[in-house]
Amino acid sequence: MGGMKPVVKQAASVEARPVERGEKAFIQVLIGPEDGAPHFILRKFTLLPGGRIPKHRHPTLEHEQYVLSGRMKVTLGDEVREVAAGQAVFIPAGTPHAYVNEGEEPVEFLCIIPKTSGYATEWLEG
Repeated sequence: MGGMKPVVKQAASVEARPVERGEKAFIQVLIGPEDGAPHFILRKFTLLPGGRIPKHRHPTLEHEQYVLSGRMKVTLGDEVREVAAGQAVFIPAGTPHAYVNEGEEPVEFLCIIPKTSGYATEWLEG
């Protein structure tokens, strides 16, 4: 384990910040570099009813996501998919993607990304 120490935290204790260019969309970094995590960043997103994150892509960054609660539409490239609690989503690097919560309940999903110095977001709309 070297110099790394285990971390356990309550998600409710982590600040929820508005997502850049999002509407009614919030992000929490649950585990990241400040926790000593050397390879991955674990984030939790919340989309309130009517919330959205406009189409964007990350040229060198893949995403693995797991929907905790709710139902939303996810644009993956040119395809729109409806995903719900219990489903997982893989988004390859460079794939345009967007999120919309058209329902009446909040959507919560986890998103794991690799820790990298080359993180960049290209906004394609909004």
